[in-house]
Amino acid sequence: MMILPRRKLPALNSLRAFEVSGRCLSFRRAAEELGVTQGAVAQQVRALEEHLGIALFERLPRGLALTPKGIMYLADISRAFDIMSEATSHMVERSDVVTISVTPTFAAKLLIPRLGELNALFPEIELRTLATETLSNFDVDQIDIAVRVTGESFPSNLQAEPLFHQELVIVASPLLIDKTQTSYTIEELQQFPLLHDSHNNWPLILKSKEKLSGAKFNQTSLAIDAALAGQGVALVCRSFVAKDIELGRLIQIVEEPFFIEPDYFLVKKKTAKASTAVEAVWQWCLREFASGTQSSK
Repeated sequence: MMILPRRKLPALNSLRAFEVSGRCLSFRRAAEELGVTQGAVAQQVRALEEHLGIALFERLPRGLALTPKGIMYLADISRAFDIMSEATSHMVERSDVVTISVTPTFAAKLLIPRLGELNALFPEIELRTLATETLSNFDVDQIDIAVRVTGESFPSNLQAEPLFHQELVIVASPLLIDKTQTSYTIEELQQFPLLHDSHNNWPLILKSKEKLSGAKFNQTSLAIDAALAGQGVALVCRSFVAKDIELGRLIQIVEEPFFIEPDYFLVKKKTAKASTAVEAVWQWCLREFASGTQSSK
């Protein structure tokens, strides 16, 4: 079959007028759908028939009927418009949208403070953040990238890169502690209110089986905020308070860190060809959050 050069193809407007008229079998209804006059539709179809040298419709007193060649041509042209519609839909859905699933504390303390930098680097990318403690399903939740805390191996269909260990540090605001003493022993912590999060690591660190007093929060970020406000001492992952320690907003009041499992990982689905936007955000996350490379900006 000979394929015509594109410059010899019929005008797109004529093809569109034919496709709609063929579906409606009426120039009037086709005109209503296209938002033009009935005469304009009829003229476009007539120009197409002249270009092809064949009749596509039989003009009837009440409407239209496709000729045998018109029936075959309509099937192919409709398929071509479907392909163009699908391609356009993919563009409208925006391939530069990236959805990342993170814990609320990761979002509040690490991701959100850096969004300005990400937007400056990739202004064309729209990052959608899903902050949840629940493990997201990549397919069901339409997640592109996730930060997960796990000690288990990952399925073969996922690519995972380590971000950082859970290095727990005990921190407090300078407003709370004696300025003449910035380092304390575990035993000396009893003089301060303890701030608890949902991970409940204080009993492990204090080696206590008794019920410990102090304010309790369902998210680590809230315990950190309470520590910043001078409400007590918090036991948190260093990565979440590194900036606050650097700026003096929090002080590590016990020199010894405590390492616990599991670790934080960056995860995405393995695909034959990841989108450019997903790959850009993936590499940016590794640069910003992987242990030893976290930015202090």
